[in-house]
Amino acid sequence: MFNSLVPQVVIQEVPGEISLLFSITGCDIGCAGCHSTELWNEANGIPLTEQRFEMFLAQYKDFISCILFFGGEWQPHELINRLKIARQQGFKTCLYSGRNDISNQIKPHLDYLKLGKYDQTLGGLASATTNQRFYDLTTNQIINSKFIPN
Repeated sequence: MFNSLVPQVVIQEVPGEISLLFSITGCDIGCAGCHSTELWNEANGIPLTEQRFEMFLAQYKDFISCILFFGGEWQPHELINRLKIARQQGFKTCLYSGRNDISNQIKPHLDYLKLGKYDQTLGGLASATTNQRFYDLTTNQIINSKFIPN
């Protein structure tokens, strides 16, 4: 199953974008200090069918510019399918992954990509010491600096 928690509109996760966040369940990374342990159990959430996904996109289309997935890379076929739908409807796309890299099959369907397991001793993207990297794949640049407060 490609299950998602109820989507949320978020404004801080992708610089310059208002995103509709789909948190996909079934994460097997298990980062210490994880802020989203409810994503570990793949039975949580509801099936994110194509029809349900398109319904959410239609519902929020006037309020958002980007579709963001927390996870889902462990089901590349399902994720790529949803990314294609989002792109066809004119949205930018982003994936937050705790892995060090993802399948090259997924990357062409993304505008933004966050990589790296959360390490509570190093902090998240707002920390200058983080191990995580946030890429703008349209320019092939790491843009972590956009998360660090002045």
